[in-house]
Amino acid sequence: MSNVLVVAEVSGGVVSKPTLELLTAARRIGEPVAVVFGAAGEGAATLGEYGATRVVEVNDPAFAEYLVAPQAEALAQLAGAESPAAILLASSLDNKEIAGRLAVKLDCGVITDAVDIAADGTTTQSVFAGNFTVQAKVTKGCPIVTLKPNSVAPEAAPAAGAVEQASVTISDAAKGARITSTQEKAASGRPELTEAAIVVSGGRGTGGDFSEVEAFADTIKAAVGASRAAVDAGWYPHSFQVGQTGKTVSPQVYVAAGISGAIQHRAGMQTSKNIVVVNKDEEAPLFEIADLGVVGDLHKVLPAATEILKNR
Repeated sequence: MSNVLVVAEVSGGVVSKPTLELLTAARRIGEPVAVVFGAAGEGAATLGEYGATRVVEVNDPAFAEYLVAPQAEALAQLAGAESPAAILLASSLDNKEIAGRLAVKLDCGVITDAVDIAADGTTTQSVFAGNFTVQAKVTKGCPIVTLKPNSVAPEAAPAAGAVEQASVTISDAAKGARITSTQEKAASGRPELTEAAIVVSGGRGTGGDFSEVEAFADTIKAAVGASRAAVDAGWYPHSFQVGQTGKTVSPQVYVAAGISGAIQHRAGMQTSKNIVVVNKDEEAPLFEIADLGVVGDLHKVLPAATEILKNR
């Protein structure tokens, strides 16, 4: 069976949930080989537990000093040595750029933001602001696919997970965009927005007060998101925006509080498995795709729900 290269995200020995999803999906196509930019550390055992037959560590100072191009170059060299059946990455802004650069280097087809992938490499995507579901397949070269987080349920399948080192050469051409500074995110204790199994988002209906949204989210261990209207009004940071011009999420449960449901917002959350809408306007468009709708003032509904959950 052919190898499938999986770009694994490991931080401090902890493997990200999207990586476990990728390993699960990769097993449908071939034998997963986890590629870690840096050291896997204790995460190597987790990667093996979820099906990685090998864990390839690629270390180079350029990964920390320059943007995405060195990673794409390293993957191209690994692909040349491995001749994989496919290359899978989690859908993120950086990974989608890496996938595009890699496709050019390898002269292969690329598919981004897939929500499923079959054994024959056929992918499923939600397109045109979530209004259509299409299937697509790469017909040239090695398929390069980025998969949306929360699209596949992680399933353990213990494999060897033997750790090995790979040597790559990063060209000067790949060192075109140097990282001059980074900004540390304040620790909130909440899961990362694009990886969370539950997301609670607030919109214009919050009136700028996200306290009820945050309190409810913390009670159910959810991530917090915001609509573009809330972000544009300065009520919540842009990094938490869900929508066509923000982040795309696909959690098990998405709670929209005080969000009317413009098409731009729906594009960023419509593939959520279960959608709960709280809005005092019974004509709000988001009710059209809701699995559960509550017509009411979020400033009353959310605190009541929070209190009930706390008392359980």
